[in-house]
Amino acid sequence: MSSRQQRTRILTQRSRGFGSISYGYNASIIGTTLGQPSFIKYMKLDTLPNATDLISSTNGLFQTGGVVGTLIMPWIADKWGRKWGCAVPCMLLIISGAVMTGSVNIGMFLAFRFFSGAGSFMILAVVPILMNEIVPVSLRGALVDVHGVMLVLGYTIQGWVGFGFFFWNGGANTWRPPMALTMVWPLILLVGLPFLPESPRWLCMQGRDAEAEQILIKLHRDPRDPENVVAAAEFYQIQKQMQIDRTLGSSWLHIIRKPSYRKRALLAIGTCGIVQCSGVLVINSRSPVACHGGAVLTPVPRLRADTLQRLGFQPSPTTWLTFAWGMNALAMLLVDRFPRPKYMAFGVLGCMSTLIVEAALVATYLGTNNKSALLACVAMFFVFQVFYALCLDGTQFSYLGEVFPTHIRAKGICLGVAMISLMNIMWLQSAPIAFINIGWKFYLALIIPGSIGGVLMFLYFPDTNGVPLEEVAAIFGDADEVAVYERDLDFDPTTHAVIDAHSGEKGGIKHLEAGL
Repeated sequence: MSSRQQRTRILTQRSRGFGSISYGYNASIIGTTLGQPSFIKYMKLDTLPNATDLISSTNGLFQTGGVVGTLIMPWIADKWGRKWGCAVPCMLLIISGAVMTGSVNIGMFLAFRFFSGAGSFMILAVVPILMNEIVPVSLRGALVDVHGVMLVLGYTIQGWVGFGFFFWNGGANTWRPPMALTMVWPLILLVGLPFLPESPRWLCMQGRDAEAEQILIKLHRDPRDPENVVAAAEFYQIQKQMQIDRTLGSSWLHIIRKPSYRKRALLAIGTCGIVQCSGVLVINSRSPVACHGGAVLTPVPRLRADTLQRLGFQPSPTTWLTFAWGMNALAMLLVDRFPRPKYMAFGVLGCMSTLIVEAALVATYLGTNNKSALLACVAMFFVFQVFYALCLDGTQFSYLGEVFPTHIRAKGICLGVAMISLMNIMWLQSAPIAFINIGWKFYLALIIPGSIGGVLMFLYFPDTNGVPLEEVAAIFGDADEVAVYERDLDFDPTTHAVIDAHSGEKGGIKHLEAGL
């Protein structure tokens, strides 16, 4: 692939990355909001007898909306297109963001937290659907990893914004400007959507082959390929495959009944479930650098900021997030160099090793003034991000998109993202109470299933790295559903036709990106 092609693909991915930022910012803004004394006072959460339940509901409704939204998304993305799949959650986020920013009571705020969660998780799912379907096979992991980079950038921006506004004396409305920014990122994506390409695979599924071919030509345009060989080749393979895919069942019931589809669905659920067992959500809530101005944002017991400050460590609310963003960016250079499941399994087991050390340190030294041990506890949060950000955060979305064929890809990815939301509900509800009652032992609830899942992932999950999306079916025993293999394609420079060596048919393409 030429540098010009790479720039085109990366710019396209970054444009869609505003959707990823939308999720990251919206998912984490509640921490900043609850950390604002002005919000607590304005919503009377310092005096209401059920304030604790209301605060918990801000997360619960968000995650519940996420489950509902992601299960609705396949209908939108399959019927109206991947771009409309991006547009609908953008509109939900803009409307919900506007209402929450202008909320005059906690009930109004909570009602639209549900829609904010729906929009956030819908966009978390649909962006990698579109990304997987337009990127070249040789760089699929790296370019889809832009999704992970940008969603963590959303977390980081929110951290900096929240940190700054914590120290701004804006009276009773100090909490509103950070909340208003939830509308900015989806608005940018919504305005830019008309200028971004639709998925050529979805277009071919709808019989709009000419449009798909033109998009592929634009994506592959290269001065060294004046005949558009690469674009013609990919178009031929996609076109032939979609002719088969249109005849296959795609309902939820069909996914359950057909063994190979059921296996893929279980892989999606298992991948996201195992990744969530890495403990990232619990680490997020317990990190001492997640404090804003020393204010603890969740009821989970942690290494208190004031304790660390007495020991000479000044926690920053953005240091940990900025570090995580850097690790996600570095992952783009590594993700396509290793088999997907083994790469993710390494990340999961690395996270488990970090949690084991953290649990031992917390069990032994929490509540003491042992400076070295407490700083080691903090260091484990950063070590954790090395494994999680490098191997899991973005890679899971590449893998989800790769294991499903085009006609059920939206359902498959959304099923995995719904699992993320369900796991979030489970950990958010259990972690605060569990840490209060059993302390460090709660880490075992992550370490045991996470370790088992990491081993299973390493040994049994199939590798999809480097396999064209149209050929992945063969890995799952559906070789009869693969229309054309790249190895059977060749290009006739005289007639400018792609020849299928297996069938003798002309008109197609060979994937020549690596040789150009």
